Amino acid sequence: MARILSKPFGVTRSGQYVTEYILSNPGGLTVSVLDYGCIIKNIIVPSKSGPVDVVLGHDTLAEYEQDTGTYCGAFVGRYANRIRGASFSLGGQSYQLEANNGNNHLHGCFARKIYEAKTFGDTLLLEAMSPDGEDGFPGNMKIAVRYTLTEDNAFRMDYRVSADADTLVNLTNHSYFNLDGGGNVLSQKLRIYASRYLEGDNETCPTGRILPVAGTPMDFTAGKPIGRSIDTGFSQTTMVGGGYDHCYVIDRGRGSSQSICAWAASDKTGISMKLYTTQPGIQLYTGNFLQDCTVPGKGGVPMIKYGGFALETQHYPCSPSFPEFPSTVLRVGKVFRATTTLRFFTGKQCGKL
Repeated sequence: MARILSKPFGVTRSGQYVTEYILSNPGGLTVSVLDYGCIIKNIIVPSKSGPVDVVLGHDTLAEYEQDTGTYCGAFVGRYANRIRGASFSLGGQSYQLEANNGNNHLHGCFARKIYEAKTFGDTLLLEAMSPDGEDGFPGNMKIAVRYTLTEDNAFRMDYRVSADADTLVNLTNHSYFNLDGGGNVLSQKLRIYASRYLEGDNETCPTGRILPVAGTPMDFTAGKPIGRSIDTGFSQTTMVGGGYDHCYVIDRGRGSSQSICAWAASDKTGISMKLYTTQPGIQLYTGNFLQDCTVPGKGGVPMIKYGGFALETQHYPCSPSFPEFPSTVLRVGKVFRATTTLRFFTGKQCGKL
């Protein structure tokens, strides 16, 4: 069974103490989590050439507080991704949100909360409250994030929220992966189990059109290097900083609560990772603006463009604007649940991707 240790990580600007929790299993996989933002600080995977930290992040709490743009490793909400125009209507009432991404609302404040942590064997439970009106959303919301590390190198993320008023919710984790452990990710291979994607506009919001990936640079169904089609002049990639920032519609499996949605691999380290989720979509973001981060990454190394790729399992962005999208409305008395699992492999287990 995995074990969990803890150690102090720092004190926030407002004087709150932050703890780092280290989950490790007998096979050598280690995941470090902060009770600030439920941040996944490290995922260290054994490889043929030694341990590799496969997620981006920072060395100090001060750096995480100063980095207000990348959301490295964080649990994000109340609404992951964008809400067009930073407003929505629900139950005949209009709600105005913070416009923190141009004209739109992006991600919210869950990444900056302090969570109460409890450990149970191989599981870390993080809980917090989101008061009515936080980020402009209605209802007092109870939040529970559960991280579990298994002996067979699976890291499971379970989300559970409820509220005392009808509200919206969309949750994800915003880790940036680099299976090489450094440099850019363009040669790393990626397969996305999705035959359709949401067309985006020049504000990275969906237009409402769900298009086939076949015959376009958006197609990852057979697996390919991330950089193979990233600079072809295709309009969908040129208008988002020269890369991908799109939600894919997952091809759902049958007979399982979780479906495989992505598979990534590095020839350099021999590490591969499969993702499974209960959520309907997965946002691929290739770190198109990481170079704009004014806070250094781990080891004091500056962030670089394409230095990591995010695979954000979630509901569709801007769902309040498109009633035909899966609903993100959470009703009083109901509970929103979502699960995503990362499974890591090394060496020959990487397969043919």
